[in-house]
Amino acid sequence: MKRGKKKGLFATSYLTLVMIVLYVPIILTVIYSFNANKSGTVWSGFSLKWYEELAGDRSLKEALINSLVLALGSCFFAILIATSAALGMRNRVSKLDKVMSYMSSLPIMIPEIILGMVFLGVFSFMNIPFGMVTLMISHTAFCIPYIFTMVQARLEGMERNLEEAALDLGAKPWEVFRDVTLPAIMPAIGSGALLSFAMSFDDVVISIFVTGARTNTLAVKIYTKLKTGVTPEINALATVILLITIIMVVLSEMIKERTKTKEGDSI
Repeated sequence: MKRGKKKGLFATSYLTLVMIVLYVPIILTVIYSFNANKSGTVWSGFSLKWYEELAGDRSLKEALINSLVLALGSCFFAILIATSAALGMRNRVSKLDKVMSYMSSLPIMIPEIILGMVFLGVFSFMNIPFGMVTLMISHTAFCIPYIFTMVQARLEGMERNLEEAALDLGAKPWEVFRDVTLPAIMPAIGSGALLSFAMSFDDVVISIFVTGARTNTLAVKIYTKLKTGVTPEINALATVILLITIIMVVLSEMIKERTKTKEGDSI
């Protein structure tokens, strides 16, 4: 009993320490984004003026639009590529299937700085001008694994009885995909897309390597502003990005849980 209590106390203390290290800086960033004082350490009262300055900053608006276009575009292309790959591998029977599956998930495990350097070298070798095109290609590449793994897992847990029944009843392959397969994998596509959107919207490391002089994203904008010091305006900008990211992640998890619930009810 005493040993169990000690383990429980240790686990609680460890979890508390981790929570403090992870979330206290985030909470302080959000709090000081409402600080009336320009100093990032001295609290002088509640104010929304830094958010008002953000709303009036033209360069930040352009960076926000670029980030949204980039995240939406990369998610769209990643959905097409990842879903096609997962469906194609589903119909394959080969010893290399596992290898191809691991290779498709490899960008998740490779450090972003390595990916950024690789993309930089490839685009320089191909003489592709750096800007939105190179950003879109790079972000699509590292968004693909998030959608691919979720769609592949959904397909593996999906029985083919309904698809085979639809074919037996005279439905064409594309009709089976439209009416049976696509609705079944749509929650996985949506969940992966929301997670990919959050990853693309927040990315700094890869974007720094492949962006152009005239193209800036919101995350890179924060990084460049940090060189002059942390100000309430930066805290406000970080809070906005944090809020968008939390919304995307929460929506992704809600879709996952709803899918699990439907699967449990069907069983």
